Amino acid sequence: MNLDEEENKLRMANSELKRVEHMIYVSLKYTRTGDVIINIMKRMVDAYELIIDALLEHAQEKNKIDIIPITPKQKIKEVKTIFPDIEVRENIELYTLFKQSLKVKCERENEYRRHVTLRCIIKNEEFEFNIDNMNEFYLKAKNFLSLVIDIMKGKVDGFKIRKEEEE
Repeated sequence: MNLDEEENKLRMANSELKRVEHMIYVSLKYTRTGDVIINIMKRMVDAYELIIDALLEHAQEKNKIDIIPITPKQKIKEVKTIFPDIEVRENIELYTLFKQSLKVKCERENEYRRHVTLRCIIKNEEFEFNIDNMNEFYLKAKNFLSLVIDIMKGKVDGFKIRKEEEE
């Protein structure tokens, strides 16, 4: 893989996040349905997959791995091993949460109201998705994309835990 392919994946991830932003600030704000929350999660999953692929391609270029895994589960495991940074791990966990939430049947509450909520039970733990935390998740993903761009540019060594994260 080359730098152009990595950059293209990150551009595509950024486009997905722009769509997420629009869905949160326009679609979700005005329609207030569980379907919009589900579509936001799908877009977030797509963005995370592109970012993860770019990270793995970068790791391969830097000779940290020989081959890029094929399955999402293997990719997640590899990224967690290669990139110990706390922000990377938190975002991988968020990506996993979204993927699992999309596979289970979720309960919709307060549709067409400000506090529209999607409740999902995953491994006997309840998770709520609403306008407020979807916005937080979006901002977290956007910051993660910025971190990955910095890793690609060499501004941050993603293969080490950053000192400010350790404290």
